[in-house]
Formats: sequence, structure tokens, C-alpha cells
Amino acid sequence: MTLSLYLDTARWRAHQQSVLAEFPGLVPVAKGNGYGLGNARLAEEAGRLGTGLLAVGTADEARAAAGVFDGELLVLTPYRIGEEPLPAGVIRTVAHLEAVRALPPGSRMVVECMTSMRRHGIAPGELAQLPTEGLSLEGFALHLPLDRPDGSDPVTEVAAWVDAIAAAGLPTGTVYLSHLGSADLARLAQRYPATVFRSRIGTRLWLGDPTTLQARATVMDVTPVAKGDRYGYRQHRAPSDGHLLVVSGGTAHGVGLEAPKYVHGMVPRAKGLARAGLATVNRTLSPYSWSGRQLWFAEPPHMQVSILFLPAGGKPPVIGDELALNTRHTTTHFDRVVDGPPVLSRS
Repeated sequence: MTLSLYLDTARWRAHQQSVLAEFPGLVPVAKGNGYGLGNARLAEEAGRLGTGLLAVGTADEARAAAGVFDGELLVLTPYRIGEEPLPAGVIRTVAHLEAVRALPPGSRMVVECMTSMRRHGIAPGELAQLPTEGLSLEGFALHLPLDRPDGSDPVTEVAAWVDAIAAAGLPTGTVYLSHLGSADLARLAQRYPATVFRSRIGTRLWLGDPTTLQARATVMDVTPVAKGDRYGYRQHRAPSDGHLLVVSGGTAHGVGLEAPKYVHGMVPRAKGLARAGLATVNRTLSPYSWSGRQLWFAEPPHMQVSILFLPAGGKPPVIGDELALNTRHTTTHFDRVVDGPPVLSRS
């Protein structure tokens, strides 16, 4: 009963190297579910990249990574007053003056600035009040938005912050950035040759070449049904002759769970309305496919398995076969990550 993620490891690592070459000074990010690969695996891969610094999401993730990654660790979630101390040398992000003042003496910190994301951070007017005595200021961080519908220039926003930091008499030696393209980084480097701009990258680094990762689900049972046969917890009727497939992957893995999406344009909106309409009559497409055909959920996913409906026509899978699975890696917990191609690839 295994939900597997197969890696074309050589090509996957080649992609990492290409991103590293495009973003000098890159800081890999390993957080959450490890982008489907697990944070321990990503910490090992970050060690291979030789960046010397790994960014993690939370203090607990830093404690776990400390036993795997030999370099320095940066916690992205801002420090909150009263948190338990971390291993010596871990760099904390701070986003409020009160939090800076509460840091233990000798702490290493990166100061988050309030960008147009408006999530958290120090305001420009607070820079002059920033206490640094007894602390090691490792740099400033700017978390930028992905989209700019107003047409604003991200380089202009970063430049305004670098200038404000310098005007406050604070060092501009290192600035950490998120969601900035390599061309914009080059513009910043030309404008501020004395500043090192380090991009914190997760999704593009680990998942930027989707052809190097294949998700597969194991077929656990195959049961023939005739049109009108009742099945499952709610005793629905089979819409036609076919087979019920019990496959690995359920809500515990993140299968069937979906994060909210921001929809652009009329066509995606129309598709969303169509899916919602089908769901009201208990018709929901699954992320599973067999022989190139996307299958319907026979009923909502269970904790660790899903039941799918395969209409008659064509050869059904057998127990032990694997189905292709198109799922969002950042919300999926795989049972295993395998270096190499799938053993069975009939689907």
C-alpha cells in the first residue's frame, strides 16, 4: 500500500545546478512537507549544492535539519517572544522591534522588511530604531509578491529599501530576496555592487522541472461491477459496467485535498463552475489516470486509499500495478521517494 514519488535523480540534480548557476548566492529552502520529497532529503541535497546556508520554515524544522545539514540554518518564520532557544548559530528572522529586543544576547538575526506583500516586517521609519548592540545582524530580507498587476517594478521596490537601510546607518552587505527574477537581480547587482543579493528559492529549485518527478499509486484491489450495483460507504449505484479500483493515496496523503487557487480569466472560471456543478451530483474527477485516461472518484477519498471508477472497455489494471497520479507536491505526503523510474509503467 504505497504512494510513491519516483525521481530521475541525475536530471533532477542537473536542474538544481542550472538554477544555482542562474542565481549566484542562492539559498535553498526546505520547509513544510519538503515539497513532497521530505525536508531531510532536501537538506541532504542542499548539502550537495554547497551553498553553505539552508532556509527552513519553522524553529522545529531547524531543530530537525540541524542533524542533517552541516552548514548554517536560517529560520524564515519570524521569531516570537518567548520561543524556546534554538541550537547555537541558527539565524533567526525578526519582523518587529519588540522581537529584536527580546532576542538573547549574541543571537544572529536577519531583519524582515515590510514590502508590498504587507505580511509582516519592519517599517522604513523603524530602521533607525533597530537595536543591534549585542546581536549579529546578518542582513535584511525582502519577501516580494509574485504578481504585479499595477505594473510596478520590483527592482525599484528593492532599491528603495536598500537606500533606506543605508540612510539609517545600517549595513547593506547582504539582502535576502524572494520571488525576483535573475534579470532583475542582475540590475540590482549593477546598481549596488557592494551588496550581495541572495535569492531564497524552494519551488523552482526542487520542482522546477516536473518531468523529473513521477507520482504513482499502487493498485490494491480491482472489483468488477455492473450498472446499478451498489458500493461503498454511501451505497451509490455504479453508473455503468466497469471496475472499482482501490488504490493507495487518501486524505492522510493529501489526495483529494486542494489549496485555494487564484483564478485568472474567464476560461478557468468557467471550468471551476463546471467542476462545482458536477460535484453537486457526486461527480468528481480524481488525480489518478490509467492508460492515459483520467478516472473519476467512485466516492470521496478515504484516509489512506481512494476508490476509483473505471468504465468498461479496455484492459483494467491488476493488483500491484501503478497508476499515474497528478497531484500538487506541496500538499502531498508520499510514502516513499524512489531514485529511479517506476518499475511498472503501463498507465
